[in-house]
Amino acid sequence: MDLAFSKDDLAFREEVRRFIDENFDAEMRAKLAQSKNGYLDKDGQLKWQRALYKRGWAAPNWPVEYGGTGWTPSQKYIFESETAAAGTPLVSPMGLKMVAPVLMAFGSDAQKKKYLPPVLASEVWWCQGYSEPGSGSDLASLQMRCEDKGDHYLLNGSKIWTTHAQWADWMFNLVRTKQGSKPQEGISFILVDMRTPGIKVEAIVTTDYPMPGQQEINQVFYDDVKVSKENLVGTENEGWTYAKYLLEFERGNAGAPGLKRAIGKVRKMASQTDASGVKLIDDPSFRARLDDLAIQVSAMEFTELRIFASLSAGQRPGPESSMIKCRNTDLQQEISELSVEAIGYYAMPFVRDTWANVNEPRPGPDYAAPVAPYYFNIRKASIYAGSNEIQRNIMAKAVLGL
Repeated sequence: MDLAFSKDDLAFREEVRRFIDENFDAEMRAKLAQSKNGYLDKDGQLKWQRALYKRGWAAPNWPVEYGGTGWTPSQKYIFESETAAAGTPLVSPMGLKMVAPVLMAFGSDAQKKKYLPPVLASEVWWCQGYSEPGSGSDLASLQMRCEDKGDHYLLNGSKIWTTHAQWADWMFNLVRTKQGSKPQEGISFILVDMRTPGIKVEAIVTTDYPMPGQQEINQVFYDDVKVSKENLVGTENEGWTYAKYLLEFERGNAGAPGLKRAIGKVRKMASQTDASGVKLIDDPSFRARLDDLAIQVSAMEFTELRIFASLSAGQRPGPESSMIKCRNTDLQQEISELSVEAIGYYAMPFVRDTWANVNEPRPGPDYAAPVAPYYFNIRKASIYAGSNEIQRNIMAKAVLGL
């Protein structure tokens, strides 16, 4: 692969940088500097995503006929690298990167016409109904009942760890429509309006966020929820096929640019002089660990570039997405550990309600506040989207033939 940028690529890079300067404003930057996960509150997210939509850049990986950018692999790489380097908000993936590809591949024409335009414009917020209490990472063991009532389905059960369900207008669900000889059989993919009677969202409160507006995960309860059969995607009982297809896109996103920025932040924190006049970056052992992570990130970056080239040639992400998912989450966690080490005692976790009752400001520099919350939050990365152990089994079977 020729990695030298053309004149057109360099001009595009300048265009991306101008867009960031014009739209990633001071308020967004201040909020994001305190974020544990790279997202803003809902208003901030919508402001950023709608700016991308207005510019025509909301969905780089969509086909042009649905509103995609038609970018080359190098343009996609430049865009992701520049936004990561600037530290812009992540785009909420539930609609643009997850349910949309499933609808394009398996949805009816009516579903595509109804759902894809508002997803592209960020007019409708989506959440994912996959995990359930008791199922853990074994997604095929899900038990949410979906009964055929003639002219509609009736849903009962609950979904858990549902990111930003409190903001969502719609949820895409995996439900049990039939008991089969294998757990993967009898699963269907269905779309649910979150305003439907019988749905209740309860927040799962965590202590890993440093500022208001970052409540993230929820449990969603379904009590005799009626859903039109028009909301079934594809064929009944074939949902496992669609789920695997979706997870390839969830696992296959570029991670190297963000990891590079994270390493740069650790290096900057470690370069600060502590109370005794010592800089952690001067410690050979710490510096060697940080440099080793930088090398690993570079290796992952080249693998991502090969995957992007395949996508641009019309191929779908395959088992390689499992490899990227494993490497990305492993490296995220290792970098977060060095972040905690670099910030020292200022990374001590705290309970927000306790600090709310104290008049004194939180000790330490402002950039210290999200370090421990991010460290604890990113522990989940090796579990969501299929645990790393499951990903290694996929690679062993699909790549090595074991």
